[in-house]
Amino acid sequence: MALSKLENLYRQMILDHAMHPHHYGFLKAASHKLELRNPTCGDVLNVQVILKNNKVAQVAFSGSGCTISQASASMMTDEVLGKTPQQIEKMVTTFSKMVTGNPPQNYEEILGDASVLEGVAKFPARIKCATLAWKAIYQALANDQQESTVGFMRHDQ
Repeated sequence: MALSKLENLYRQMILDHAMHPHHYGFLKAASHKLELRNPTCGDVLNVQVILKNNKVAQVAFSGSGCTISQASASMMTDEVLGKTPQQIEKMVTTFSKMVTGNPPQNYEEILGDASVLEGVAKFPARIKCATLAWKAIYQALANDQQESTVGFMRHDQ
């Protein structure tokens, strides 16, 4: 397949996730939740998780943002189902490295379909948009209090 056709396929996949996001909504009995905001562009994401047996049994997100942040959140929710917080931490680290242009060798295996967002590395202004959902789930699961909190991405994140 020609490179341009592959890029078009990836672009279409991103648009599909943004226009028809997976796991969009709310969980009534979320064990972990967090709202994270990106003040530089206005993206706001709420992530809710239900952990059972130390694995993500259910996940949902809501909020508003650009195409990249919405698509990334949709892909993230698909990929974290059934994963442990430790696996998710590795995924978040891998995703961050990938979108900053330094993907580890096995990033596609770790990230699954979310690896199509690799092209974000070409657009530094969109990196925070792409990583917002990933950082939100990581912070939600790391939150020992398991309460709804609001966080802001710092300029250096």
